[in-house]
Amino acid sequence: MFSKACEYGIRASIFIALSSFEGMRVSTKEIAAKIDSPTAFTAKILQSLVKHNVINSVKGVSGGFEIDKNRIKDVKLSDIVDAIDGDSIYKGCGLGFNACDEYRPCPMHDRFKVVREELKTMLECTNLETLALDIKEGDTFLKR
Repeated sequence: MFSKACEYGIRASIFIALSSFEGMRVSTKEIAAKIDSPTAFTAKILQSLVKHNVINSVKGVSGGFEIDKNRIKDVKLSDIVDAIDGDSIYKGCGLGFNACDEYRPCPMHDRFKVVREELKTMLECTNLETLALDIKEGDTFLKR
């Protein structure tokens, strides 16, 4: 459903949030290793997240990536998806047609419309704090 870049962006943001709770900044290499992503690809994804103010980048010897602890609860999954994939996930055809709308719907249009709306609601209502705390408590994990 998400692009590979978006999947990595979500994983990276969760890992950065976890580290930020501990008052630590993390490097691109640390993030890539933790989320099982190629380092160069991870660097591009992180640049996009910084550009869209999802995460912060601090340069220097003690630099790295972080999210202000007070902002972690305000960062929604929709912010990450928008930064990486834009809004195409909310508009695309379930069968991949270029022209699919209310006037010329594909066979899945009405059913997929419901899925897209539910997905949008979930992404807008889920924040990084919740996901990071689930990992911290051992209820979920980032890497198998």
